[in-house]
Amino acid sequence: MQYNHIYHRKKITALFFILTIAFVLLLGRLVYLMVWRSEHYAALATELHERERSIKAARGQILDRNGVVLADNKTVCTISVIYNQIQDPEEVIQVLSKELDMSEDAVRKKVEKYSSMERVKSNVDKAVGDRIREYDLPGVKVDEDYKRYYPYGELASKVLGFTGADNQGIVGLEVVYEEYLKGEAGTILTVTDASGIEVERMGEHRIEPVPGNNLRISLDRNIQEYATQLAVQAMETKEAESVSILVMNPQNGEIYAMVNVPEFDLNSPYELPEGMPENISSEEKQNLLNNIWRNGCINDTYEPGSTFKIITAAAGLESGVVTPESSFSCPGFIVVDDRKIRCHKVAGHGSEDFTHATMNSCNPVFITVGLRMGVAGYYEYFEKFGLKQKTGVDLPGEAGTIMHKMEDMGNVELAIVSFGQSFQITPIQLLTTASSIINGGRRVTPHLGMEALDSDGNVVETFTYPVTEGIVSEQTSATMREILELVVSEGGGINGKVEGYRVGGKTATSQTLPRGTGRYIASFVGFAPADNPQVIAIAIVTHPKGVYYGGQVSAPIIRQLFENILPYLGIMEYNQ
Repeated sequence: MQYNHIYHRKKITALFFILTIAFVLLLGRLVYLMVWRSEHYAALATELHERERSIKAARGQILDRNGVVLADNKTVCTISVIYNQIQDPEEVIQVLSKELDMSEDAVRKKVEKYSSMERVKSNVDKAVGDRIREYDLPGVKVDEDYKRYYPYGELASKVLGFTGADNQGIVGLEVVYEEYLKGEAGTILTVTDASGIEVERMGEHRIEPVPGNNLRISLDRNIQEYATQLAVQAMETKEAESVSILVMNPQNGEIYAMVNVPEFDLNSPYELPEGMPENISSEEKQNLLNNIWRNGCINDTYEPGSTFKIITAAAGLESGVVTPESSFSCPGFIVVDDRKIRCHKVAGHGSEDFTHATMNSCNPVFITVGLRMGVAGYYEYFEKFGLKQKTGVDLPGEAGTIMHKMEDMGNVELAIVSFGQSFQITPIQLLTTASSIINGGRRVTPHLGMEALDSDGNVVETFTYPVTEGIVSEQTSATMREILELVVSEGGGINGKVEGYRVGGKTATSQTLPRGTGRYIASFVGFAPADNPQVIAIAIVTHPKGVYYGGQVSAPIIRQLFENILPYLGIMEYNQ
């Protein structure tokens, strides 16, 4: 008996110590949670009773070089419902379906969904949002929001780009400069009880959004508008498939205008133009939209044709295989490795020096220059001029040059490349390379972005772009300017001549693949003043009907453009 008594006393003592230790541990844990972790759990408790709604930041404006607003914001509303706060679901459904022009079934799904907050519709016109707010329906929230708005509709649509439902950039400058334009969203915090109903006396706490920075770009609205008018006129007159016009400062790469017609309405980017099929799948519609949104100046490549002779001429002069006075004879064709390649003038140009061969756009002479350089020599200049690299323009989706590999080039391929066929480049690449040849040999980076500004107009960041020196010598550059001025004043580019100004340039008429379809691309590159170029432009007319020669179709476009924009830019007339 005594043994059992001692045994039970030991068990009780052990149990007492175990319980004591457990109590001390629990007490210590409680003290730790209540004292050392009090702020953390207080915050968690607060979160359980707070409902958070996001406030979109006003997106930064896009301004042209003179401060004209090209992309702005329009105040709209977002309509949401809070399940636990709705007192009369049927009334809410009827009011929202009526005001938002939605079916009752669609609204019912939102209203009857058990969630902390359900968005019914965004980008609602402010007047509609104000009417809904006046109903004073419990559980219905009307928050002001922002929607991107483009004052000029289609102007520069493929350059500016547009935003999505959440106001984020989708294409164009809107996506490239998203970091600067987007701003920081704000927050509305409301306190709720355990059932999720807002406590009225607690009110709302707002963390105000921070608006995005404004973006000033090099585009000039007036030049863009006039270039667009010329492009539309040419497209309608020539029943062309498309027309592109690109205008740039060859000294620093600033782009004054970039036109690709047909353009699209930036305020309704997902609507297909009239005449396009309607009963199509969503995938087919998206493919059509992707084509509509494409910026032909940077996204598409083409065979440049004779405008590329600017590059061949510069390479030939720089390498020393030809001089302006070099003598040639054109019988109307040239034979390369048993292949007969014809000149555009069937009877030939006869005896001519290199300057007049350029004025005449004589294929056999340029083939001869290319062959004198050889595949390796020509390819070296092709790379030196930057043609194998992208230009680095600050727009998305720039295409690269499609060129033969050097080991796959024979004399025939070299001959054809020398006058601008059998390879493809983008218009922006051609204009950038031509700029480096006429500006003294500096390859500039074409660009639109100039500065990011805060809401008070203070400069937040100035954008800079790389420049590569020594593309050609100053002497070669000066010679090319002189020759190309003669092309316009006396040669094949005479329709690009502007009275009172010294203009240089080169025409092109290239046949699209497959050959023999009778489909051509007419183009003209022009610059002025010829002795000190301040503006360079290219006009490309794709598949014109009737007359299709670059000198007759595209050169007049640049002439009309220069007649208007040279005085506008303050470029003085030439006094002979």
